[in-house]
Amino acid sequence: MKQVNGHQVVQLLEQFSPKSLAMEGDPVGLQTGALNRSVSKVLTTLDVTHEVVDEAIEKGANFIIAHHPLIFRPLKSINLETTAGKLLEKCIKHDITVFAAHTNLDVARGGVNDMLSEALELQHPQVLVKTFEDQYKKLIVFVPDSHASIVREAITAVGAGHIGDYSDCTFTTVGTGRFKPGTSADPFIGQQGTIEEVKEEKIESIFLSSNEKEVLKALKSTHPYEEPAYDIFNQSMQGEVYGLGRIGKLKEPLTLGAFAEYVKKQLNVPALRVTGDPDKKIKKAAVLGGMGSKYFQTAKFAGADVYVTGDVDFHTAQDAEAAGLSIIDPGHHVEEIMKSGLAAELKKRAEKERLNVEFLPSALSTEPFTFI
Repeated sequence: MKQVNGHQVVQLLEQFSPKSLAMEGDPVGLQTGALNRSVSKVLTTLDVTHEVVDEAIEKGANFIIAHHPLIFRPLKSINLETTAGKLLEKCIKHDITVFAAHTNLDVARGGVNDMLSEALELQHPQVLVKTFEDQYKKLIVFVPDSHASIVREAITAVGAGHIGDYSDCTFTTVGTGRFKPGTSADPFIGQQGTIEEVKEEKIESIFLSSNEKEVLKALKSTHPYEEPAYDIFNQSMQGEVYGLGRIGKLKEPLTLGAFAEYVKKQLNVPALRVTGDPDKKIKKAAVLGGMGSKYFQTAKFAGADVYVTGDVDFHTAQDAEAAGLSIIDPGHHVEEIMKSGLAAELKKRAEKERLNVEFLPSALSTEPFTFI
């Protein structure tokens, strides 16, 4: 097993929830500490509080990945007499690095909103609020037949040829390649100054734009030619859609009252707020972790009978009810589902790469409200 530093932990996170998916202005990334230090245990948490930092110290974790940024608004100074200052001081004194994955973790495939959707067992969930589309591109590369299978396997291993539930999708045609190496060339096949004919395969495959760097790296590292011949074209087919929230059908229709009880059980909350007739039939639901009030019309237009989200204000609830959309507000804190979900995902990826690092979900609740 390989020893790990903070940079490698971030690389694992970037594979799953890249910063490029974050909403504009969202302060994701390094909050305090350093990434060049050795890391043996990582604590995943919704919020960074004094109690959470104490938990990290007790468990021997010197790296924290938080969903809610520790420094959400810029600090004009670090006053060690303030709450924020004391918290930063504690992290620094105990060599604890804090890294935030906020809206990028909301948007990511398998992220917070997918975790919530899975918990509510929504069927065939789709993105509710589109924020980004990763476009498809086509790669065409010419390879001598002796190395075609090597190159093909290399590019598909890093993500080329993935279409929906299918992988390793490529197309091959056979032909003859012609070239004349120059006097300063070091050709794999042929002689300087002489036209060479080689039996080659033309390999075609598609990949997502965000994966271009990895695909080309795999291509160039396995292609035998000094100057591989390849083309890249933009594709008109819809790419991978990312965004906030999810919408899908229930496994079976329920009354609003019964679905509210189900939400309370599945998201492990003691109470929640509901608008609408408890006897109303619910077939399709939308869910958005955190504060999603401003997207209630999007949920309505997408065909949702009910919208599950937190921090809904009085007037938004009235407007949604008037529009015929029921609201279930289980609170902002249901996003804590990410603690165990993120720890499990990163553990799986670390084991695959044989990295010697442990991921621990925080056992503490950072819910500020008590229901009486």
